[in-house]
Amino acid sequence: MKSFSSNSCQTLLATASCCAVASILLLKWINSREVQRKIDRAKLRRDISLQEAETAVQRFREKYPGQETDLILSLSLTELTKKLKDGSLTPDTVLHTYMGKALDVNRKFNCATVFLLESCEQLGEAETHREGLLYGVPVSIKDNLGYKGHDSTCGVISKLEQPVDVDSVVVQVLKRQGAIPFVKTNVPQGLLNYDCSNPIFGQTVNPHNPQKTSGGSSGGEGALIAGGGSILGMGTDIGGSIRIPASFCGICGFKPTANRLSMRGSSSCCRGQKTGVSSLGPLARDVNSLALCMKALLCEDMFALDPSVPPMPFNEQEYLSSRPLRIGYYETDDYQLASPSMRRAVREVKELLEGAGHTLVPFSLPRVAYAMNLFTAGILGDGGATLLSNFKVGPVDPCLKSQTVPYGLPLLIKKILSFLLRPLYPRVADGMACLCGVGSVQDLWRHYADAEDYFYEFSEEWKKQDLDVLLSPALGPAYNFRYCGKLTCALSYTAFYNALGFPAGVVPVSKVTDADEEELKHYKGNYGDIWDRFFKQAVTGGQGLPVAVQCIALPWKDELCLRFMKEVEQLVRDLRNSGT
Repeated sequence: MKSFSSNSCQTLLATASCCAVASILLLKWINSREVQRKIDRAKLRRDISLQEAETAVQRFREKYPGQETDLILSLSLTELTKKLKDGSLTPDTVLHTYMGKALDVNRKFNCATVFLLESCEQLGEAETHREGLLYGVPVSIKDNLGYKGHDSTCGVISKLEQPVDVDSVVVQVLKRQGAIPFVKTNVPQGLLNYDCSNPIFGQTVNPHNPQKTSGGSSGGEGALIAGGGSILGMGTDIGGSIRIPASFCGICGFKPTANRLSMRGSSSCCRGQKTGVSSLGPLARDVNSLALCMKALLCEDMFALDPSVPPMPFNEQEYLSSRPLRIGYYETDDYQLASPSMRRAVREVKELLEGAGHTLVPFSLPRVAYAMNLFTAGILGDGGATLLSNFKVGPVDPCLKSQTVPYGLPLLIKKILSFLLRPLYPRVADGMACLCGVGSVQDLWRHYADAEDYFYEFSEEWKKQDLDVLLSPALGPAYNFRYCGKLTCALSYTAFYNALGFPAGVVPVSKVTDADEEELKHYKGNYGDIWDRFFKQAVTGGQGLPVAVQCIALPWKDELCLRFMKEVEQLVRDLRNSGT
């Protein structure tokens, strides 16, 4: 009897265990099916918007044949706004021209997440905003910028099917200035990555070489503008997310001083941290377009809609100034050795600036490794838990796995790995230590105090040199796929200025040469560690890709930064036109 009872219990336990396992597997299967259905519905919404945009463009072309499409697409933003103002072009014509081009560009590079067909309805209200500085201008916007009735997915499945109830502040101001937002653009999963791929909409590729990434997180913007499908775009930048895709794609991008433009209504997967503050800014083909956009947005509507934004209109006098500048410069930093093309670009621009009468002085970043550790530890102050919580629904994109796997390790394992790595790879060990988070509230306050102290330390170095602006390399050239997640260290060229809150922008100045590629073969880096090896692999095969430089100014000197960018752009253009 006892034997029978014991056997029965074992049988019941085995049956219960099997049922529990089966239930878990069934629930996982049901969940994966629902996740796939959500992805499929999102793709269907995108496809429907593409089809409706195609139909709208075709109907317009049939109704108004013979439009000078190529001429419209060749105009600069300044030229386009002038023709729209004087009536020689209509908003209807310009919108459908750019919508058609954007459809072509998206087919090649996969840069759009949805076409905003409301833009066609907005045309009926265009005349009421005729005095706006961006009257009739089609504008592309990054996926995470709120547009009423549409998702702001940040590339994560958990944010699907949550359309926002109201336009973000920047979209409201764009509309009041007469602009017509017409398409949302692709981003990497979670935004905290500088590739541009997610499980919903896939990989955006580089218009100059589809075997390379467009950069991120405003990578859809970079590809669309570089491909000619948009004349002006809006992105966000928390560690280089405007400047990196601009550099990779060969266009101009500007990150203003933190909170110079309102971020209200923009979505995030890591909201709340204060070490690397995100900025909203424009991307375009030339610097004058960036300046016009800033001038349009820095208006009473912006200041009224978001009272946290300082009421500082655009300083036209500063932007148009021609006084000689005292410019600091560096070819590389002590954290991630710049690629040969990055260093060459700085040298060549330095010579042009000196020839134009400006004073160039060498500048060394103080304790850049310390600053990068501050940035990483702050932006992942919770050890990456908040970011990872957005990935619980559905798969992690392949471009992100190498970055996020360490985030999910137990705290003790992170500490042990940091200890074991330190003798061989001290920089990697520091990076792993930063993933442990900041710990207690007291530790968080200490971290904020350290970041504040470093800001003043850097500012004192700037003052000692009596600098107006700073010239630095821009990260590049565009990477091969699957390296961005492995190379957060290379963000020292961009995230450094998010940590400081300085305005910064990039201007394309050159292309990768065969000589650059040959020199790259001998690249060892500053540390000779795995990150240096990955960086060499990431930028290999870049012949012909765009190369940019970065221009930096002190906080609230946004117009001076743009003026410096314009100076660089004009000098490079003059050199090309001279045929030298």
